[in-house]
Amino acid sequence: MGDSNTTNPLNEHEHQNERGTTPHQARSPQKYLSLGIHNTFLRRYAVLSAVQLLRRIRPSDGNVIFLSNKLCVKLGPFVQLSEASTLQFIAQHTSIPVPKVHCAFIHNNCTYILMDRIDGKMLLLDRRSRSAESKGKILQQLKGFITELRSLPPPGPGISNMDGGPVFDYRFPGPSKAIGPFKNIHEFHVFLRNGVQSSDTYPEIGRMAALQDRPWPMPVFTHGDLSSLNILARGDTIVGIIDWEASGWYPSYWEHSMAWYVNPWNVFWQEEVGKFLESTPEA
Repeated sequence: MGDSNTTNPLNEHEHQNERGTTPHQARSPQKYLSLGIHNTFLRRYAVLSAVQLLRRIRPSDGNVIFLSNKLCVKLGPFVQLSEASTLQFIAQHTSIPVPKVHCAFIHNNCTYILMDRIDGKMLLLDRRSRSAESKGKILQQLKGFITELRSLPPPGPGISNMDGGPVFDYRFPGPSKAIGPFKNIHEFHVFLRNGVQSSDTYPEIGRMAALQDRPWPMPVFTHGDLSSLNILARGDTIVGIIDWEASGWYPSYWEHSMAWYVNPWNVFWQEEVGKFLESTPEA
């Protein structure tokens, strides 16, 4: 991101809420999203100016800039504006600790979310020093948070993000890494398997299709990336769940599948996922 992202912060038309060109593969996921949060001239100007200054002082390719001990900005072309509305929704309707959002907007196709910086340590960092008792307390809290998420009533049978737009995940195909929204779980599954129903060469595809095409309960709200890197703790207490960009309304098994699918340095987490999430079905 260069200085061009911080010029002309007065533009009031950079965050239009338009529909994309296809129903399932979003060319620009931001076009589905809300108009921002506390998106005033002064807040936008302050954020853009601070980012521009800090990029010059501390060059970084990361998508989070720490403004102070209390505030940070998450930014980038793949940062989802829906993450900001998700953080607000979770804060209002659950006891799950999440960063407080102060403003969120899109400028020059780059999303900016100004939020609180949480004072906590990723579970990954102290996995070897944490006692079994402490680990048990952490996992019990996670189990309670999952119960809260699954108690949230879905707006309907569809698969979408909090704003009703595409769901995003870096593991999804396509340049935008966003797909949908989908009218129902069946439509979502058909898309994931490219419409294939059976295969003489690969009989397991037919078995998977039959399993996916069975009746499913309503979707549940899902974080989408409950990795040990996204769970912050102080002592035995979880103080923050971060990185909700992949969140949305998904089939009930999705949370487990995505939490289990980890980076090579996070393999230890696979042994913990089943202790706070129900095992995924064969889907």
